[in-house]
Amino acid sequence: MKAVVQTVSQARVTVDDAVVGAIDEGLLVLLGVTHTDSRAEVEWMANKIWNLRIMDDEQSASDRDAPILCVSQFTLYADARKGRRPSWKEAAPSEVAEPIVNQVVEQLRTLGARVETGKFGAMMDVSSVNVGPRTIILER
Repeated sequence: MKAVVQTVSQARVTVDDAVVGAIDEGLLVLLGVTHTDSRAEVEWMANKIWNLRIMDDEQSASDRDAPILCVSQFTLYADARKGRRPSWKEAAPSEVAEPIVNQVVEQLRTLGARVETGKFGAMMDVSSVNVGPRTIILER
């Protein structure tokens, strides 16, 4: 599992010109799933995102009760080392990835996070205003 975590003053996801998820000051998380991800990765990633001291004054989202916008992003597993066309073989297929993304969201909510999401598998427009900018890549 991979995640790109960014501090934002605002972020939103639109699908077909309709906002499906939006937050003010918090974290934008782009989340990718691979074939071998399991419940252990789900729990690790949710805990790491919620408690990562990336926000102002070395605080975490949990310290600030900051919202999280979590967007599935299979392209995090692109392999572009050869040629000009990326390979997606390391990305889990949607029937595997979607339940795992949902589990991460639910685990974050169990930890106390307010979580907004994109729409899995849809063509999404993601907009954000990065703060810092601070961007951390997490991988398990």
